[in-house]
Amino acid sequence: MRYAVTLLLFAVLVTLEAPTPAAQQKKPDFIVGVDLVTTDVIVRDQRNQFVADLKPGEIEVFEDGVKQNIASILLIHGGRQFNVQSLPSPVQEGVIVPRNRPTSDAAGRIFLIVIDDFHLDPTLTPKVRQLMGQVLRTVIHDGDMFGIVSTGYSSISEQLTYDRQVLESAISRITAGGLTPKEVIQGAQGSQGPTELRHRAHVAFSTAYDLMRNLEKVQNRRKAVLYISSGYDFNPFAESRVEEQALRMHVEAADLQNDPFFRTQQSSQLLNAADLVRELAELTRAANRANATIYTIDPRGLSAGPDIDQDLKTVEWNAHLRESQDSLRVLSEETGGFAIVNTNGFEAGLKRIDNETSDYYVLGYYSSNQDPLKRVRRIEVKTTRAGAVVFHRTAYTRAPAR
Repeated sequence: MRYAVTLLLFAVLVTLEAPTPAAQQKKPDFIVGVDLVTTDVIVRDQRNQFVADLKPGEIEVFEDGVKQNIASILLIHGGRQFNVQSLPSPVQEGVIVPRNRPTSDAAGRIFLIVIDDFHLDPTLTPKVRQLMGQVLRTVIHDGDMFGIVSTGYSSISEQLTYDRQVLESAISRITAGGLTPKEVIQGAQGSQGPTELRHRAHVAFSTAYDLMRNLEKVQNRRKAVLYISSGYDFNPFAESRVEEQALRMHVEAADLQNDPFFRTQQSSQLLNAADLVRELAELTRAANRANATIYTIDPRGLSAGPDIDQDLKTVEWNAHLRESQDSLRVLSEETGGFAIVNTNGFEAGLKRIDNETSDYYVLGYYSSNQDPLKRVRRIEVKTTRAGAVVFHRTAYTRAPAR
C-alpha cells in the first residue's frame, strides 16, 4: 500500500513539472532598438569652395570599414534647408494626414560658448572680452541660437536663446581667474601633482561633459561649441616645483629626489599625461555622441616665452605651452573642428568657423552593426566627386542600452 502511494505521488509530481505543449512552443522575445546615426559633413572642391550640388550617389559612408546605406541627406546652404534624400515614409493604414512641415528655423545653427575662466590667466580678461566681441560680430547671426557658460568665478550660465543682448551682458561679466605659474609652483602638491590644478581641470571637464549630454537632445541642427581656454597640462613646471619643495624642506633638490617617498610621488605624477588623455577622450566621445563640433580658441595668441615678471625657465614654459595647446588641438580635431592656437589673427579663424557652420550636409544612416558590445564606431565619409575633399567627425560612441 505504501509503495503504491509513493508511485502515485511521483506520477503527480512528474505531471506538474512536465512542460505543456504551449510552454514548449513559447519562445523568448528579444527587443532590438536601432537608432539613426547622423553626422555633419563638409565637402569642398579644389578651390576650397563648398560643393552644394552633391547627388545621393556621389557620397558614401563607412562604419568600421563596412559601407552603410544612407537613409537621409540634408543640405544646409546659405541658411536654407534642402532635402537631398529623405527618409522613407512609414506605411500607414487608414486615413493618411499630411506630414508636418519643418519649422522655419530648422536650418538655424546652435552655438554653445564655453568660457573656461578657470584656465585663463587673469591678465587675459580684456583680451577675452575683445575676442567675444569679435565672435558676436563675425560668427553669430540673426536666427542662430546660442548659450554661454563659464567654468569658474565669472558665474555665467545662460540658456539657449536668440537674444543677442544676453550675450552682450555675459561678455561684460567675463573675469579670467586661472592660476598663474607662480601659484602652480608654490601651491600644494599631492600624489597627482598640483591639487588645485587638478580640481579646476575636473570642474572644467565635468561642466563641458554635462553640456554635451544636453546637446544630445537637439537633432538635425548644426551644433558648434566655441571653447575658450588656455588648455590643460597636468604636470607643469615639474623641475621648478621640485626646487620649490626642496626649498621649503631646507634640503638640496638632489637629496630630495633620492628620498624614497618623494620618488614614489614623482612616479605617480608621471602618469598625469595618461589621466589627461583619458579626460580628453571622455569629452570628445560625448561631443561625437551629440554630433557637436568643438572649435577651441586660445586667447594667449602668439607667445615668445614667459612674461618678464614670471621667474620661469624658458624650456619649462615652452613644454607647458606645447602640452596645453596640444590638448586644445585634440578636443577640436577629434570632433571635426579645428583649433585657433598660437596666432594673433583670430578674425580669419572665426570667419572659417562661420563658413563651416553655414554650409554643410547632414547624413543619416542606420548602422548595420547591431553588436551592443561595439560601442566606439569609426566613421569614414567619401565622395566620388573628382578633386573634392570631405571633412567630418571620425568616430562616435553608441549610447548605452535603454
